[in-house]
Amino acid sequence: MSELLARRISSGSEATLSTLHELDDAGKPEFICYVLEDQFNEPKIPGETRIPPGRYQIELRDEGGMTKRYKERFPDIHKGMLWLQDVPNFTFVYIHTGNTDDHSEGCLLVGDAQHQNVTERGQVTSSVAAYRRLYQRIIFDLDLGDEVWLTVEDYA
Repeated sequence: MSELLARRISSGSEATLSTLHELDDAGKPEFICYVLEDQFNEPKIPGETRIPPGRYQIELRDEGGMTKRYKERFPDIHKGMLWLQDVPNFTFVYIHTGNTDDHSEGCLLVGDAQHQNVTERGQVTSSVAAYRRLYQRIIFDLDLGDEVWLTVEDYA
């Protein structure tokens, strides 16, 4: 089983920034990349609200328009969208590429760098490189028949 941890480090009015880690057998986090999500809203605003903190299993979704686009964009690696299961009040929450909250409707966007969301809008960059690296790690585990879990934690 593979355990990932998204630690939310900054919550702005437009976006939430996190660090993403893989936990080793002793629970020690190894940094993988940054994450950008929508902002916190209560009550939830469809397409404009981050998911609640919690632990979610990641499975592949091999249908739908986004899957087709990603298979065309990443033909060498793509087997389906990285899909978070059983997110309360959300459907089809994916981990995918993008830079700003405009590219997310509750999904988690990954990148190799981030820009702060305190006085600016917040964003991640080098998203494709981070996505490829993360995707291949997750696919490796799923291909072995292992479960992959993501814990989303409000750190700050």
